[in-house]
Amino acid sequence: MASKSSAIGFNRRFDPNFAEAKRLVDEGVLGAIHIVRITSRDPEPPPPGYVASSGGMFLDMSIHDFDMARFIVGSEIEEVYAVGGVLIDPAIGDAGDIDTAVVTLRFANGALGTIDNSRQAVYGYDQRLEVFGEKGQISVANPKLHTAVQSLAGGDSAPPLMHFFLERYADSFVAEIRDFVNAIQNGTEPPVTGVDGRAPVQIALAAKQSLAENRPVKLSEIT
Repeated sequence: MASKSSAIGFNRRFDPNFAEAKRLVDEGVLGAIHIVRITSRDPEPPPPGYVASSGGMFLDMSIHDFDMARFIVGSEIEEVYAVGGVLIDPAIGDAGDIDTAVVTLRFANGALGTIDNSRQAVYGYDQRLEVFGEKGQISVANPKLHTAVQSLAGGDSAPPLMHFFLERYADSFVAEIRDFVNAIQNGTEPPVTGVDGRAPVQIALAAKQSLAENRPVKLSEIT
């Protein structure tokens, strides 16, 4: 019998590239995880009006990276230290937010993490991941629209990055919906739970406090 279910929309977990990295980590290919590095940069900044009501960069953008960090490492984040600035659009600063940030993470299992975010990467939607452990590393590069590279007299020409999240994560949205429907039909818990939804919000609030107070903030401080 089907049951009532709800799911949290962290679709990047369902991206086949990140999902494969997660599978390899869980299989123990890397052994103990030492470092995770996440790059997440949008192709263009949002309008200041959006920023004023979105909760800020950590809550409307970095939150997906906080979820990915927990997901990949398989451990809770205990401490956050965030630095940021307004390097792209002064109007974003006027709205009370930042457009460029670097966040360092300390996990309960001892692993460390870094996340770099930018509201504007002029070359396209930049989404990369690297996991480093005692036995090696796993990296996920940016998928391209195609793999044809032109090599002509003037030099090489590669395809650009995908423009934004709808193109980059199209497959992940399909997989996410499929898993949610399966959970409803089978009466099982969705793969992304309410706990998974709450944790990145707590991390984002810790990052905001860290930025404001210029110090590391433990997650235990965020109630």
